[in-house]
Amino acid sequence: MVKVNDIVRFLNDVGGGKVTRIDGKMVYVEDEDGFERPALARDVVVVDHEKSRTMTYEKPLDIKTRLVEPEKPTKPAQPAPQEPVFETEEGEVLNVVLAYDAKELKHLNTTTFYSNLVNDSNYYLYFTYMTRGDESLEWTTRYHGIVEPNIQLQLDEFGHDDLNSMTHVAVQYVAFKQGKSFRLKNPALVEMRLDVTKFYKLHCFHASEYFEDPVIELKIVTNDRPARMMHIDSGELETAMREKKRQERQNKPPHASKSSKNQGEIIVQDLHIAELLDNLSGLSHTDMLNCQLDKFREVMEANKNKLGQKIVFIHGKGEGVLRRALLDELRRRYPRCAVQDASFREYGFGATQVTIHK
Repeated sequence: MVKVNDIVRFLNDVGGGKVTRIDGKMVYVEDEDGFERPALARDVVVVDHEKSRTMTYEKPLDIKTRLVEPEKPTKPAQPAPQEPVFETEEGEVLNVVLAYDAKELKHLNTTTFYSNLVNDSNYYLYFTYMTRGDESLEWTTRYHGIVEPNIQLQLDEFGHDDLNSMTHVAVQYVAFKQGKSFRLKNPALVEMRLDVTKFYKLHCFHASEYFEDPVIELKIVTNDRPARMMHIDSGELETAMREKKRQERQNKPPHASKSSKNQGEIIVQDLHIAELLDNLSGLSHTDMLNCQLDKFREVMEANKNKLGQKIVFIHGKGEGVLRRALLDELRRRYPRCAVQDASFREYGFGATQVTIHK
């Protein structure tokens, strides 16, 4: 039985189409060109019956289900576990070295150089590496960060044009461990003078236990003890020398603390380098220290048989390099002499008194 929307074709003619309406025995067929043609129901044959189209009613979602459900929080990605630090018994004390190596050791006049920090310890170091030149009082940070235990770290690359700004170097550090308990190490700031002329001299590069090629090394920390380099302020030296010349012109003897003289039972010897030498040009720190020690030995030898004689050596406060050298000499060569700090009211805080005994 033919129904509306059936697809039919004509039995006695070419073509066919979709049934649009039925009127008694007549059916009206719409062909593919959109024209409606009448035909008897018996003159058409159904090719495809109308398919059942049942509309399904979708119930609207509840307000709660229509809301976008928030994503469940995911666990934060766990950082990859750190490899355990390989520790040594010797690494429980800090040994830190600042080293400079040449890119081309055989061409020192044209090569560039590298700064390196060696952390020979079981501790992490958070540190800052700084430099300045003689003409400046302000520092430039060249590197800051963390160096792991038992690691050497390349800090920067520099050339000959940079050397004038590197005559003074400083390393400031804090030592710590991660993930375990440890003994505290005092934070420190170590300032040292760097002789930049060494970068032009092949013999100034030496073998090191930390590097395959020769390097220039500065020991920042040795067995937990930060380095203490003797620091002589050129400004203070110049002022002292001018004062001495001024007094000489006026034919006035300097103050007792400025010369070697007998004050009753006390001999006072000033060991400031400006009092011992008129010209300091070309002298290294070591040369100056040896000159001061020579003067100390001369005074001690001249008075070592005067029992009860008191001698005051004025060495200045500074960083204590000269004072430690004097005390070492007294322990080794004059162990029977009594040693004490001299009166700070008369000689200031940088003087040591020696009393001659058998």
